[in-house]
Amino acid sequence: MKDTDYKVVWNLDSIFNGGSASLELEDHLKQTKARVSELEELMQKVELDSDQLGNVLDRLREIKVSISQMRSFAICLLSVDPVDQGAQFYRGETKALQSSYDSITSDLKRVLASIEEVVWGCLLTSENLKDYRFILNEWREEAVREPSKEVLDLTADGYHAWGQFYQSFMSSIKVRVRGEELSVGQAINLRTHADESIRKESHEALVAKWTEQEGQFAQILNHLTGFRLNMYKSMGVEDVLQIPLAQNRMKPETLDAMLSVMEKYKEPFTEYLNVKAGMNGDAKMKSYHFWSPMNHEHQGMEYGEAAALIEERFGAFGAEMGEFAEKAFREGWVEAENRPGKSAVPICAGFPLTGESRVFMTFPGTFKGVLTLVHELGHAFHNHAMKQVNGMNKSYPMNLAETASTFAEMIILEAAMDQAATDEEKLFLLDEKLKRSVMNFMNLHARFIFEKQVHEERRKGFIPAARLNELMGSAMEEGYAGALDAVPVHSWIWTPHFYKTESPFYNFPYTFGYLLALHLFARAKETGEGFEDDYLALLRDSGSMSAEELVMKHLGEDITRESFWEKGMELCVKDSEEFVRLAELQ
Repeated sequence: MKDTDYKVVWNLDSIFNGGSASLELEDHLKQTKARVSELEELMQKVELDSDQLGNVLDRLREIKVSISQMRSFAICLLSVDPVDQGAQFYRGETKALQSSYDSITSDLKRVLASIEEVVWGCLLTSENLKDYRFILNEWREEAVREPSKEVLDLTADGYHAWGQFYQSFMSSIKVRVRGEELSVGQAINLRTHADESIRKESHEALVAKWTEQEGQFAQILNHLTGFRLNMYKSMGVEDVLQIPLAQNRMKPETLDAMLSVMEKYKEPFTEYLNVKAGMNGDAKMKSYHFWSPMNHEHQGMEYGEAAALIEERFGAFGAEMGEFAEKAFREGWVEAENRPGKSAVPICAGFPLTGESRVFMTFPGTFKGVLTLVHELGHAFHNHAMKQVNGMNKSYPMNLAETASTFAEMIILEAAMDQAATDEEKLFLLDEKLKRSVMNFMNLHARFIFEKQVHEERRKGFIPAARLNELMGSAMEEGYAGALDAVPVHSWIWTPHFYKTESPFYNFPYTFGYLLALHLFARAKETGEGFEDDYLALLRDSGSMSAEELVMKHLGEDITRESFWEKGMELCVKDSEEFVRLAELQ
């Protein structure tokens, strides 16, 4: 493709023509509602032999895919225009339909749990249920902690509504930097600006805005967390990590092993931060300088140049990944235009009915922006790999989603390192790699600590904004081992993961994905040509087995042991040591 062929605005009309006023979308909603009503009636009289259970599961699969298609479309529309009332209507309708779907599956789980063990074993041997065996066993186990129908009915206008309100509120905020009115996303992107004074000014403008609005955001976070805790209480769930671990199909032992390794290996990354701060004339790393590049001549990159680079490097990894990247750019799957009014959050939205994805971001013309784009395309490639998988097994957990996105980043970073011609260029790229290590081992650790403390204190009552700032500050101090200056105590406001109602504790999945992707990439380098087939096989299994089973099957590794996580960590430590060596030469 020519550079001019890379469009920065996506094409959504191939999904539903006409945006939120689409007649196709309206008809899709009507059909999905009809399917839900039919299944609700069927569930009143069904007796679950293998044939009837297969019929119910087939219908649930169709409904799940239909809801996902419509929800992703609404999310895309709201990302580019947060005040699109039509899109807001469809987002609300999908939430209501999702509640109905959850209610049906909740009833089904209880029925499955009541089936005697001998009968259950016979059911699972049925040929027409072979594609559903994993999800059936998972649902049977989940039955003991299902919320009541009354609680599920309240989530759309209660729990999930707070998450939606956060997104709308955040998208409405404007920040003025150098006389220009910017969206939050545009202001945050200035963290990578070459001019130190602009980085500092944008940081201070955001801090002023968060200070002004912190009371409102405290209300949102408190109500959302309070609802979650009450919902857990009704389910008999006391440990706030039980649901996130189940969602990620992880054992507690796996999380404990990973956290233990994170805590042991702080020193190499504090050394990196201190050395980089010293190169800027600072005693400690100021938070608003963290994302600044080491060498600004390697910083800029136009969108077309970035897209061409991604196509080339994905194609060098494997033919299918290269063809996927070309299709994504050729058919308008990416929205990257840098303009005000857009959401601040990059996303990848999957459309399982049509086997497509859409990637949304504000491309800032920097190498960091390239890696953000690649990260979201990694998610999209994961969706692509799942096209041939049964609909009920297409849903993979967050930790494996972040594996695919991080693996895509590594393809670009490794290629850039191989082509680096000078020590200055290598230092720039090592810095980019180490930023990701710091984010995964320090920042995300801080988020984990903060989120756990918020849940503990919210049990006792409302947490004022000032106290939330204190909790965030102490969590950052612990997560960064004291290596960060100008600590962003308001990051609880602008970190959208704290407000994800579908995915509480969306922090440790990133670290899991980062370290697992390191293993996969090391394996790819050992295997060479042909590893793409192995990688696709792992991705396709990601929705139908636990994290422990998946890694054992495809890598032969036990992830409940610290030794597994240390292998990936040691690769990152080598990056830190090489950075320090090159920095001393500078």
